[in-house]
Amino acid sequence: MQSNTRVGDIPVLAGEDLTGKEGCLVKLTHDTQVPEVLLPTAADDYAIYALVEAGEDADLVTVRPLATDRNVRLRLNGTCNPGDVIVPETTGNLGKVRALPTAAGTYRGIGIAEEAGVDEQLVLVRPYPLGNITVSA
Repeated sequence: MQSNTRVGDIPVLAGEDLTGKEGCLVKLTHDTQVPEVLLPTAADDYAIYALVEAGEDADLVTVRPLATDRNVRLRLNGTCNPGDVIVPETTGNLGKVRALPTAAGTYRGIGIAEEAGVDEQLVLVRPYPLGNITVSA
């Protein structure tokens, strides 16, 4: 038996101004052992939460863990189609997601698009930990 656990959305402090960042991926970190969330700062950050309700630095915000039993809306950079593998953005737009690029590289698959999407849309994604995917030139 386990106690003091949570299912679903989680209230947590914003570690920076997250205003207007709904649907972006965020990472869990801490400030003096107090949990807080931030936008990813590197491509290899484990940003495994979607920001549901945003706020300013030190405000209470709401995040949704990426879990396979519940789809989630994530902020898209570029376009995608249903069935596309979705990966975290690795340049300039950290926190957003995109369809698996055709450019050579290694990307971390975090889910599958369940609808067509356009730039800046909160696209419907089924989270699934696909792991690293290597695209060859």
